[in-house]
Amino acid sequence: MFDAKTVKDELIDWTRDWFDSNGKDCNAIIGISGGKDSSVCAALCVEALGKERVVGVLMPNLKQDDINDSYQLVEFLGIKNITVPISVAVAAIDSQLRHCGIDISRQTTINLPPRIRMSVLYAVSQSMNGRVINTCNLSEDYVGYSTRYGDSAGDVSLLGGLTVQEVKAIGLELGLPKNLVYKTPSDGLCQKTDEDNLGFTYETLDTYIRDGICENVEIKNKIDVLHNKNKFKLELMPVFTPSSRKMKEGNI
Repeated sequence: MFDAKTVKDELIDWTRDWFDSNGKDCNAIIGISGGKDSSVCAALCVEALGKERVVGVLMPNLKQDDINDSYQLVEFLGIKNITVPISVAVAAIDSQLRHCGIDISRQTTINLPPRIRMSVLYAVSQSMNGRVINTCNLSEDYVGYSTRYGDSAGDVSLLGGLTVQEVKAIGLELGLPKNLVYKTPSDGLCQKTDEDNLGFTYETLDTYIRDGICENVEIKNKIDVLHNKNKFKLELMPVFTPSSRKMKEGNI
């Protein structure tokens, strides 16, 4: 049985300890989408560091229908926030790539905004004595439902060990508005929900991750394929070591 209160308290202590060791007096810089993950991360950081050390960054790309959810969160938590529209940067890079004769793929179009957003977060972080908070959860990471060097990047991951259902439970324990905790997750990229894109529900995925149970064989196989295909996103970049160096190290 998942004990949301205990885990919440442990997460707050862990976050505070991490900042003490890896950025004492630094600010937590968080991209605010208005969804449960960024909301929970922001609330945890407020509890761990105090609201004066948490900065929310809103980064709409053209018209963002749910932008009011993002404003609701930063107002609810009382944190500093800035809005940096990214549409001009997205359009400029797209235009330059096409000018260079590159036939831009649909996947490139989908992944470009989150990668630009991560560049913005690091620009803000470097200028405001910050550390970037990764907001991906275990369920997303397990099947690679993230953009490499986009939303999958960051300096520290608070939710990487928690499933979607567990994140929701912690959100409620933190007292966040229920409309943010239970908001239907979408990628904000192609106007589809996460579950539409994945082809299965997060509840099904979470049960498989935690209990190893998935009665639908087709879905189970799909989850396994996605997990194995995308594990590289969570691994350190491979580094070549010359054989001569290996031999030398082996003789020490």
